[in-house]
Amino acid sequence: MQRIRLRYTKRGRLRFTSHRDFQRAFERALRRAEVPMAYSAGFTPHPKVSYANAAPTGTGSEAEYLEIQLAEVRDPARLRELLDESLPAGLDVVDAVEARTTSFADRLEASVWELLLEGVPLAEAEKAVAAFLAAESVQVERRTKNGLRSFDARGAVLRLEATAAPADRPGDGPCAILRLVVRHETPAVRPDDVLSGLRAVADLAPPVPAAVTRLAQGLLDEESGMVTDPLAPDRDATAAATSTAAGAATVPGGSA
Repeated sequence: MQRIRLRYTKRGRLRFTSHRDFQRAFERALRRAEVPMAYSAGFTPHPKVSYANAAPTGTGSEAEYLEIQLAEVRDPARLRELLDESLPAGLDVVDAVEARTTSFADRLEASVWELLLEGVPLAEAEKAVAAFLAAESVQVERRTKNGLRSFDARGAVLRLEATAAPADRPGDGPCAILRLVVRHETPAVRPDDVLSGLRAVADLAPPVPAAVTRLAQGLLDEESGMVTDPLAPDRDATAAATSTAAGAATVPGGSA
């Protein structure tokens, strides 16, 4: 059997797709693309698909990941094209590699988020960011299925900065952009938790809901605070295996 790891996006109106909605759309895409899926055993077999750390409903993303298990070997690049063609625009499969390493989910250590704050002047956003970063802890509340839960939103935040929105953006009025790097912990700290924290420490309250997009998630470089591509180890392992096979083929007596 072969395992393929995929990166996909949630763009535009499709950011409001729930994780369950995406699962249904993806399974339909598997059937349309005639992907030779491996199935689980039992009375209700289902395709072997593993989803990793999906973004909350309502947030866009350039870096969602999943893994599928195939019953037959397929070229990852061609498989990516077929699945992308079978999904609606906005749910775009943008990368595919053969899984050659273990513990993929463990490599999703942190996320990079962008928060577009319409109606918020840059100076106001910068002041709120400074207050948030200066705090030792920022307690926020989130309603869960077990009731209201209080936790620290500051500890998981590795970087937070405010910048001006592009001059050519649509719309008028002030607008600030927050760039956020947050470590994946339990409980998970989400962008809306950081916004709640900014409201608590600096009374920052955007007049309209923030447009939130995950730009990346993956391995965390502790020194730089950068988040790196989680598919890189699989890509490197594939390149190494290809190089080894090509070398063996050129050695007298090697297999072609």
